[in-house]
Amino acid sequence: MRILAVSDQIAENLYTPTVAGRLGHIDLVLGCGDLPYYYLEYLMTMLNAPLLYVHGNHDPLAEYSGRDGTSQKAGPEGGDNIHLRSAKVGAMLVAGLEGCIHYRPSDAYQYTQSDMWLRTAALAALLAPNRLVKGRCLDILVTHSPPFGIHDGQDAAHVGFRSFLTFMRFCRPRYLLHGHVHRFHAGMPSETRFAETTVINVYPYRIVEI
Repeated sequence: MRILAVSDQIAENLYTPTVAGRLGHIDLVLGCGDLPYYYLEYLMTMLNAPLLYVHGNHDPLAEYSGRDGTSQKAGPEGGDNIHLRSAKVGAMLVAGLEGCIHYRPSDAYQYTQSDMWLRTAALAALLAPNRLVKGRCLDILVTHSPPFGIHDGQDAAHVGFRSFLTFMRFCRPRYLLHGHVHRFHAGMPSETRFAETTVINVYPYRIVEI
């Protein structure tokens, strides 16, 4: 399976009519947050692939569209919001957790460490039966924020979630794909192994072949 994962910034070389020829066959598009809904819809349509996504902290509660600019949508049309849910694409099990650390009261999709512990525990409980039925909890966890201490930042807005570390130890996904942190510095890693999980910062996009 070839997966296109995107986050945080429109990639001009993807937002083009030639994207299908440029990338080749894509089986699944994963949105890791902070992207316009129209961009995700464009990729899903041009690549003829299903879209699974989670919200980032800069995602609007409503994106306006239409000729008069009054139509609104809470997410990309045709996409599947997998926050606190799982989805199956082919043989692939995918689940998601939206948002980032709470640092500014005015923005949506922000959580304290305690908030995310509760949500991560709820998702782990939902996925646990998969281990008995399918032999694994899931294959890919899609998040906006990175885990604590892995690809995260020192500033208040970019600290990762501690609960993601416990989730990876317990549920053992093959991949955790995230955005939120823009890699501006040379040598800043984009891929890290933790327990049995490969953690990848997909900003602004990444092809993952499984």
